[in-house]
Amino acid sequence: MKQWTLAVLLAASTSLPLAVAAEETTWANVPVVDTMCIGKVKANPDAHKRSCALQCAKSGYGLITQDGTYLKFDEGGNEKTVAALKASKKEDHIRATVKGTREGETVKVDSITLE
Repeated sequence: MKQWTLAVLLAASTSLPLAVAAEETTWANVPVVDTMCIGKVKANPDAHKRSCALQCAKSGYGLITQDGTYLKFDEGGNEKTVAALKASKKEDHIRATVKGTREGETVKVDSITLE
């Protein structure tokens, strides 16, 4: 009886989804780059032009963390980034403060403010 109860409890516990609450994070003064250009500008993202970032908008955007990891933005973050780039007068050195929730290698962006 004990073995059967243990087996039922074990089966039930492994079938339950693990809910992990993701915390909102703020990335300050991070380079924002379009996905199309990340490979060629990762070594010097501050030289990447705003005009190029707007041309490559369909590829989506992301940020480069301090350790060099590229985190892509969700669709809402891409839209917010396009609006921020269009409103900006900066020609290069596109850095931002991004608030959002990291989900794997993607950021669900709540807000983005270009520096």
